[in-house]
Amino acid sequence: MEGLRKSYGSTLALDGVTIEVREGEFVALLGPNGAGKSTLLQLLTGLFAPDEGTIRILSQDIRSHLTGALAQLGVVFQQPTLDLELTVEANLRYHADLHGLPRSQARRRIEELLERFDLIDRRRDRARTLSGGNRRRVELARSLLHEPRLLLMDEATVGLDPASRKDILNRILQMKTGGELGVLWTTHLVDEVEEADRVVVLHRGRVLFQGPPAELRREGEADTISEAFLKLTGARAIAI
Repeated sequence: MEGLRKSYGSTLALDGVTIEVREGEFVALLGPNGAGKSTLLQLLTGLFAPDEGTIRILSQDIRSHLTGALAQLGVVFQQPTLDLELTVEANLRYHADLHGLPRSQARRRIEELLERFDLIDRRRDRARTLSGGNRRRVELARSLLHEPRLLLMDEATVGLDPASRKDILNRILQMKTGGELGVLWTTHLVDEVEEADRVVVLHRGRVLFQGPPAELRREGEADTISEAFLKLTGARAIAI
């Protein structure tokens, strides 16, 4: 993402945002509500176009090569998007069809992901019967069916209990260690950025900081990320 600007009428949502996510890197995008995180994700997923700036996924410009760029992208949105009347397996199979995966490849990927996310025993359960944490695991499995290279997590732990939040975060950290999957994790919860390779602080549409968590503490002359974040933005981050 380079030089992204986006306005809604007279409201400037993003003002010259430049961020890079490398292969095998976990980048945490930290910002208070209203910072522009959701707008940024909407631009990255092609839902809206930036007024200025460029977005490239594996060198493919999202404006001129939308299909190719988005094919490399997996997304877990903040709002739940499972079909609650379908079973876990049917939700995954339907999404595989949307991506045009051959049935043999889809069956293999579904089996792999059900096992990876400990959902084998829940495969025939309707999504409605699952806990919030298990629903998120299904959505995470669904986002990985087509083997993307970049995973976007849009405040994906909102509303989950602490144990489920920790479980989802740990699974993401385990996956990115393979070296090829880049992760952009947006959040307003400071405890979720401690394990990040880099933290990007977004406030009022501008990037105020980019660097490792330890550097953020040093720059903010603070003992904790929460304190450093408060000094940078004047907005109180949530620590749970």
